[in-house]
Amino acid sequence: MSLATWVNRHYSEKGPAKWLVFLLELVAASVLFLLMLTTCLDVAGRYLFSSPVPGATELTRLGLALMVFAAMPVVTYRGGHIVVDLLDNVLGQKVLKVLGLVSALIISSSMYFLGVRIFELGERSIRRGVVTEFLGMPSGYISEYIAIMSWLTAAAVITLGVHRTLFTPEK
Repeated sequence: MSLATWVNRHYSEKGPAKWLVFLLELVAASVLFLLMLTTCLDVAGRYLFSSPVPGATELTRLGLALMVFAAMPVVTYRGGHIVVDLLDNVLGQKVLKVLGLVSALIISSSMYFLGVRIFELGERSIRRGVVTEFLGMPSGYISEYIAIMSWLTAAAVITLGVHRTLFTPEK
């Protein structure tokens, strides 16, 4: 079975979103596997050989950032966040649709401007040569990655919010 066949069978997204979701999930899963492997090697090295993996804590921090921000656009696009619907039975469907659209606009614009600021900070870190404490890896690139994933999340929020508001049938 080819990769395209497998992706088409297991992913319900349409068009290029299907491949983007697959790629982001592949990144998140790979980083999670590497985090697990690093932690196992670090613990085994620490307790069996009295020699932990150098920089394991720093690698874990960077890996968590990579994993969380790779999964964030996917979870958002699929509508997997927790939703509190205490007032849904009280408010009418039209009010709920307007509130859904307003919340999508607020959240997506917040994620966009947050991404802009994080990207600026990442650029500044790169210009100044800021590196991580133990391994000496440039930290600005991780910040720019977080900004790009924030922009993807903003696009996912506005896409999902507008689609659900305008094209979801009323109950």
